[in-house]
Order: sequence, then structure tokens, then C-alpha cells
Amino acid sequence: MLQGQRILLIVAGGIAAYKCLDLIRRLRERGASVRCVLTRAGEQFVTPLSLAALSEHAVHRDLFSLTEESEMGHIQLSREADLVLVAPATANILAKMAAGLGDDLASTLLLATSAPVMVAPAMNVRMWEHPATQANLATLQGRGIHRVGPAEGAMACNEFGMGRMAEVDDILAAMEAFFGGHGRLAGRRALVTSGPTHEPIDPVRYIANRSSGKQGHAIAAALRRLGADVTLIAGPTLEPDPLGVTVVRVESAADMLAACQAALPADVAVCAAAVADWRVAEPAAGKIKKTAGGKPPVLKLTENPDILATLAAKGPHRPRLVVGFAAETEQVVENAREKRSRKGCDWIVANDVSAAAGTFGGDENRVHLITADGPQATEAWPTLSKREVAERLAERIATALETAS
Repeated sequence: MLQGQRILLIVAGGIAAYKCLDLIRRLRERGASVRCVLTRAGEQFVTPLSLAALSEHAVHRDLFSLTEESEMGHIQLSREADLVLVAPATANILAKMAAGLGDDLASTLLLATSAPVMVAPAMNVRMWEHPATQANLATLQGRGIHRVGPAEGAMACNEFGMGRMAEVDDILAAMEAFFGGHGRLAGRRALVTSGPTHEPIDPVRYIANRSSGKQGHAIAAALRRLGADVTLIAGPTLEPDPLGVTVVRVESAADMLAACQAALPADVAVCAAAVADWRVAEPAAGKIKKTAGGKPPVLKLTENPDILATLAAKGPHRPRLVVGFAAETEQVVENAREKRSRKGCDWIVANDVSAAAGTFGGDENRVHLITADGPQATEAWPTLSKREVAERLAERIATALETAS
């Protein structure tokens, strides 16, 4: 999906700039052309010669270069791209973008471009968490800027936290999702649910679970990479919106069901969200106070709507393929088979969410795909990253829809 795409890569000043060398190589392997703009700070980490050798184009550095202006003016450079990628996107260049500054070639290009822009943030965790950075990101995302990452992990400054630039594979996947529309699922509509739901007890408390939304978001991204028109119904989660996906944010199970029904019709529905089974029948209008004797309040619970069973029920708007998830802590496969039969879905993905498995909040998953009755219809997949699980599942979905056509 990157074949023939023209990428303008802006390399800013961060240690993660070294990843751009591999990124350029991988982009060109996929048939994309890459032109590079290197900031003065970026030159402290990678050389113009390295970027030029890999991209096979001159590297642009100066706003007032007469030679470069005679060959390709900066306005033309900014407008001939199919996508402008800023990687690493430092706190400084994000601030310039948000403020609309144009004091060097990179920031001027970002002001002048009519092409879509994607940023791959990279910075120290404290800089990432600073209110100014978060406000700048909110401003940019409100203007339609796309974002990939950052990730959490160890940093060059010996600190640990959010702020590592996304890995090259993740950036490529985000770009492929952005340019999606020509894959095996082109012309198909997909509905995916992800994350937990929050069921209010009072205005400040709620019932929830430990779901991070990582698996559901990865599935939405994988379906988009195959060309599907994807609507992601996301409960409260910190996961970034997948590129090219329509995201509807909800809080409660009732909200999620309403959003799912509004997103129909669809060819496939994947219910990966960890929906709360119960909610408080009558949430308190004000904060529940402790009593003098410390007696805890009695909460009257009622069952939440069953989103998976509702989508799987026979009717004119039932998706052709309905895939559920079974989060189990024991007898994983047996309980998942029973759930598939009870809910009426076509497939069910069983995963172990016990504390020892590390599935909730982790980056890996070990699942069983159950596609029909009987042990022969159960596939045990090895431990994979959640992205790999999503890609395998998306390919299986594409095959099933092609076979059914």
C-alpha cells in the first residue's frame, strides 16, 4: 500500500533519529519515494550524507538555500508529498506546529503543506507529560494531525516511561493503515469494540475492569491495513486512535451497544471489548459519603445489555461474521466453547486473563480461535504480540469473507 507514495520525512533533533535510517530503507523496499528534511538539531544525531545515501535524494536543510530553491522550492517540496512524516517529533517541533511558527525550513514546510501530516513523538517522559506538550498534541490532533506512538520504555537519559519513539514496524503499519483501501478487505465494513466500560456508581466512582484496549485497537488497525472501512467503538482507554479508523468513544455498556447499532450494517463485527456484566441499577446523583459508623453502602446491581449476543442475533442487520472474545481465568477453551454456543456468534477468541498470564495491560497474548463446534475446530495459537494476533485474525477474517462471497 506504500507503492508509489511520496513521503516527505522531517527528521528533528532527538536520539531516536537513528531509527529513521532503517525507516527510509524499509519505505523504499515497499516502493515509496522519500525526500528528507533535516533540522539543525537533527544533524547532531544523523548526517545528511546518510539520509541522502539511503533516500537517493538531496537532503534539504536550509530555508534560504539558493541552490535548493532553484531546484525545488520549499513550497513545492511541501505540496508534492502524499504524506509528511515528522520523526522524531520532538516537544520543540510539536510546539512550533501548534503555535504556527515558521522559523526554519522544517516548520515552514509544515505551515505550507497541503498534504496530510503524521508525527511520531519522541522525548523524555517528563517532557511528554508536561501540560504544554499535552495541550499542543490536543491542538494538533484537533487540526487533523495523525499520530503514531509514543511507546513506553527505557530511554537514553536512563529514565523509564512514555516517550520512546514508535518502532519502525509500528510507523510503517500506521502509514500502511493511512494509505489503506486496496487490500483484501477493500469495500468491506468492519465494526470493532475495544477497551473496558465504566459503569457509574455515583458522579466520581464506577465499576470497571483491567482491560487496556490494546488488543481491540490492534485488531481495528489490522483490519484497516487490509483495506476495510473500520469503525472502532472504544471504551475508556489510553490507547491512541488507529490511523484511518473511525473512532467512537463511549463510557458505559449501554453507550457501547447504542454506538454499535448505529454503526451497522457491517460485514464483520469483532467484539474485543471487556464489557462490564453488571451496572448499578440507580447511580447516586451525588457522591456517596461515608457514614459515621463506617457502614458500606449497598449497591443494587442489574445486568448490562449483552452486546455480543445482540449483534449475533438473527436479523436483517446481522454482520456476516460475528467474532467474540472470551476472557477466562480457568478452563479457558471449555468456557469459550460454551460462550460461543450461548451467544450465537460465529467465532470466538479465547484468552487467559489470569494474573499469571499478564494479558491485561501487556503486549502479548496467547489465544485459541474457535470457529465451530468440536475440538477439531479449535486452533491453539502460540504466544504472540497483540499486533501479531490482530494480523492473524484479520487475515482469517478476510479469507472467511472471500470464501462466503
